[in-house]
Amino acid sequence: MRKLWLVALLFLVVACGGTSSTSASPEQPEGSPSGAGADHPSRPPVQPPGTATGAPAAPSGAPSGTPSPVTPAGPTLNPHTVPWESATPADDGRSLDVVWWSGVEPCNVLDHVEVTETAREVTVTLYEGQDRRSPDAVCIAIAVLKTTKVHLKAPLGGRKVVDGAK
Repeated sequence: MRKLWLVALLFLVVACGGTSSTSASPEQPEGSPSGAGADHPSRPPVQPPGTATGAPAAPSGAPSGTPSPVTPAGPTLNPHTVPWESATPADDGRSLDVVWWSGVEPCNVLDHVEVTETAREVTVTLYEGQDRRSPDAVCIAIAVLKTTKVHLKAPLGGRKVVDGAK
């Protein structure tokens, strides 16, 4: 009988003792984004000041994949600014594909995007909040790569793109 309990305990430890390598959270997402900016291979993403050029700068070990397209759904509860990773200009220069890391809906919903254009720069500020139809929702803490299209009043040209949340 003692051996049976020992075998059962050993089986339980082996079955439940391992850690999952597929879980992720905003604090420590896994993988790295791929495909961001792939729609415009001749135009590299515009990076906010202080970041390297190239693909979006993902947190170390961030989930890989194509960004999920979203549109502003505001008004949301408790909207706040969210920093973005990259802004890739369209071929005609009249819009930007903005990519950022976020959480899952209904806890993290794109409220609105503010765009301020001057002769020298374009400032893009993303705002997220909680879906007002689900004020008591509890969401899993997992990083999601999202994208939205931002239309400009004038072609981007040589203007610098700035993240209004940083």
